[in-house]
Amino acid sequence: MPIVIEPSGQACGAIITGVDLSTDLPEHSIAEIRAAWLEHLVVAFPDQQLTSDQFERFALRFGVFGDDPYLRGLADHPHIAEVKREADEESPIFADNWHSDWSFLDVPPTATLLYGLVIPPVGGDTLYANQYLAFEALDDATKTRLRGLQGVHSARRGYSPQGRYGANDVGRSMAITYSDDAMHTQLHPLVLVHPETGREALFLSPGYTIDIDGMPHDDAQALLFELYAHQGRDEFVYRHQWSEGMLTMWDNRAVVHAATGGYQGHRRLLHRITIAPAA
Repeated sequence: MPIVIEPSGQACGAIITGVDLSTDLPEHSIAEIRAAWLEHLVVAFPDQQLTSDQFERFALRFGVFGDDPYLRGLADHPHIAEVKREADEESPIFADNWHSDWSFLDVPPTATLLYGLVIPPVGGDTLYANQYLAFEALDDATKTRLRGLQGVHSARRGYSPQGRYGANDVGRSMAITYSDDAMHTQLHPLVLVHPETGREALFLSPGYTIDIDGMPHDDAQALLFELYAHQGRDEFVYRHQWSEGMLTMWDNRAVVHAATGGYQGHRRLLHRITIAPAA
């Protein structure tokens, strides 16, 4: 059965059918999937039935396991983390602001994979914003200016003891940790040249980009907030709807994403694997 790729018709995203991810796929199938992922940035595979071992095997066809510094993995599969919310949970929605996963690391992850185990009947969509398009929409003078700047990334807003998921975050079912290590910073260009496609993308987010290196703080904040508002404009966004058994994979180098709510009273459970580039 041939692989079928159906673009979303939005700013990015595609649904891929005709493939069983529980099998050990041949190289030509992985190459076809990788090409679709690089083109569409977010790809989803509905109606999959995967064990944790099969989920890991598929993920490792795209790199090596990456770090998840503030999420505890499963006891028997430490590279799989649960993205979970119970039906009666009242804590704020996890990861509901724009971000590229773990961009505060020295080598941020290339891909994130989520596998839907329990999907509520309403709500819970994930938003993705195409940062190739966001960069291309800027005027030439702004593009030139941004190419020379480095963003300061940090996990402090989320994972320091004073952060959103810190000591005062109670009643949450997800296994999130916090640490003073979250105060550390890492520089990355505000304009990332994608190592596989060669295209330029904005690389910043309100989740993790806290400043601009070498720029007065007030000036940096003004520019960052202007870019935050720009990068999530409707014309850059794909709204992804989940179904049980769906596996979704996205390119952290070219999209930012954000969770949404709207499923209060329903349980939601997904398994997550972070992938880093192979050495």
